[in-house]
Amino acid sequence: LWGDTVNVASRMESQGAADKIQVTPTVYEKLAQQYTFERRGAIAVKGKGKITTYWLTGKKSLL
Repeated sequence: LWGDTVNVASRMESQGAADKIQVTPTVYEKLAQQYTFERRGAIAVKGKGKITTYWLTGKKSLL
């Protein structure tokens, strides 16, 4: 396997943290209305430069 998706996944896995869910900007944008996130900061990804990632911190209340 190769390509941008593999490079991003590999970099996120290597720079992740135990018991945390790290997501890309695309996932953040799609889930931001239902879940809360903490901006993690930028990570370097081969062939893409730096991308900002987010930690998923919880589900938003329905109230």
